[in-house]
Amino acid sequence: MTTFRHVPAHLFRPSAAALRTSPTPTSARSALLLPCPRLSRHISLKPAAAQLSPASSSCLSLPHAQLRRRFLQLSRRFTVMAASTQVSLQENKTRLKLEQLNLDNSFIRDLPGDSTTDGPPRQVLHACYTKVSPSVLVDNPQLVVWSNSVAELLNLDPKEFERPDFPLIFSGVSILRGSVPYAQCYGGHQFGTWAGQLGDGRAITLGEVLNNQGERWELQLKGAGKTPYSRFADGLAVLRSSIREFLCSEAMDALGIPTTRALCLVTTGKNVTRDMFYDGNPKEEPGAIVCRVAQSFLRFGSYQIHALRGEEDVPIIRTLLDYTIQHHFPHLNSLSSKGEDFSLKPEGLEKPAVDLTSNKYAAWFCEVAERTAVLIAKWQGVGFTHGVMNTDNMSVLGLTIDYGPFGFLDAFDPNYTPNTTDLPGRRYCFANQPDIGMWNLARLGGTLSTANLVNDEEVKYAMAKYGSRFMDEYQSVMTKKLGLAKYNKDLISKLLTNMAIDKVDYTICFRALSKIKTIHDFTDDELLNPLKPVLLDMSKERKKAWVDWSRQYIQEVTSSGISDEERKRSMDSVNPKFVLRNYLCQSAIDAAEQGDFTEVRRLLEVMQKPYDEQEGREKYARLPPAWAYRPGVCMLSCSS
Repeated sequence: MTTFRHVPAHLFRPSAAALRTSPTPTSARSALLLPCPRLSRHISLKPAAAQLSPASSSCLSLPHAQLRRRFLQLSRRFTVMAASTQVSLQENKTRLKLEQLNLDNSFIRDLPGDSTTDGPPRQVLHACYTKVSPSVLVDNPQLVVWSNSVAELLNLDPKEFERPDFPLIFSGVSILRGSVPYAQCYGGHQFGTWAGQLGDGRAITLGEVLNNQGERWELQLKGAGKTPYSRFADGLAVLRSSIREFLCSEAMDALGIPTTRALCLVTTGKNVTRDMFYDGNPKEEPGAIVCRVAQSFLRFGSYQIHALRGEEDVPIIRTLLDYTIQHHFPHLNSLSSKGEDFSLKPEGLEKPAVDLTSNKYAAWFCEVAERTAVLIAKWQGVGFTHGVMNTDNMSVLGLTIDYGPFGFLDAFDPNYTPNTTDLPGRRYCFANQPDIGMWNLARLGGTLSTANLVNDEEVKYAMAKYGSRFMDEYQSVMTKKLGLAKYNKDLISKLLTNMAIDKVDYTICFRALSKIKTIHDFTDDELLNPLKPVLLDMSKERKKAWVDWSRQYIQEVTSSGISDEERKRSMDSVNPKFVLRNYLCQSAIDAAEQGDFTEVRRLLEVMQKPYDEQEGREKYARLPPAWAYRPGVCMLSCSS
């Protein structure tokens, strides 16, 4: 069975609560058994008494009831002491200074690297990475926003954010102890065309933190200077794009969508020149650096690059894939690693099923396909459009990665793309995301075939699994969003059609549906009252379409037998009230560029609880203002 989430190691360790309810240690448990009349005849008191201290052994002369109470008191004391010790140890483990982080460098230890360190932009052959040194120039760098929840993942003491040298370390000026910085080599298909070598042009990995749960978290500075993969760029990042990446990484996690994370954002105190619209009008903008965090930043393009450089580099694909499975898909290690003579296990006359147990590489590809399907189905559920689904921006772990031009749907338009570079073809528009996911997987499948790690049947099988898993996940997501007992294709299709025709706000509409009451004798106006915030200036014909749909919806939810209150609680837990709309980002960016980061921090707080009502913060859930649709807000270029 394909596994999508690994059970965290800490679930196998006793918590303080578990210690209070779990059986006591053997000696204490034996003591508790002694006073029991039914068991005392089977147990010799002498050995047990001999193990007790003189003070406690005198208790044996007490009546059974008193003796039992005394031992219960002692056992509770021992248990509380043990729990206290466990909690204390846990606190010590999860509150580390930067110098105490358990930094590993498995990527550069286990994989072939560039023979040259640093150096100018160039083609890097026969390697997965190049060792580089951050080269960004800073002038009084400042820490402006950070994530306590990411610090917890790393076991990092939140007090470390107060260190005066923290901005120096996370701008790359000072190197973290144990760090061996590097930039990853990869290629990719950009807008459907092979672009050759791309790589980490402005991202530098510091290393991998191993936390006390055995999890591996890679730290990466984005905007820390040139690497051999920078091509004609400067390797730097501007404040506006850094704010967007930081906030969206954390917002997506709060929505329950797999994503890379962000530990902190540091301003460099230096300006960076950018031509935001590629129109020949560059300008100076404040520079910044985000520390991104993920189990791994491996992409489809990390494997592709070696397949398209000739026979000498093809073996690197297997080496890299073995590394990937060892560290990030360890449950596949027990499968066969043969790269040829794959067998098919027939399960029918027309559609034989691939036996994934015979080839761990095929099993891996199938799991990547399913993780990708789940990810994109979740994107569709919240109305998120990535905007740059190139193969170099697709994570093999099924994470949302590389936040460039992204956007949450405001007025529902299936053809919406947040990327000006994607016009006029709209290859990466909202409606196309599921198909692009499959197209990208096919490119990865071709790479594995080139290395003789999978055969054609296994590629087809993974593609089929992608399609079926996407539909299963998408139907599940939409069924929950409407509070239905089972999937109703007709009802959901009609709703999306109505929303598209009337350009209804995606987020507000789904949130409002939970307020519809299952009262059949409502007038038309009463029926549509919960949807008033999004149904604006409607014709009689369009009003009738919504009334008809609402009555069909009421009939469907009534048949489920679920109360209105229960349905509302369920729907509100999957339909966010707050999403990181582009205009909200822009408001925070405008203030930040003037040195005021209050709105950035407030937005982080709001987006960390997207499903809560958050009294007093209603303005963050309103319909976008007119200026939200201007260029540079609703749509951005790849330079953003």
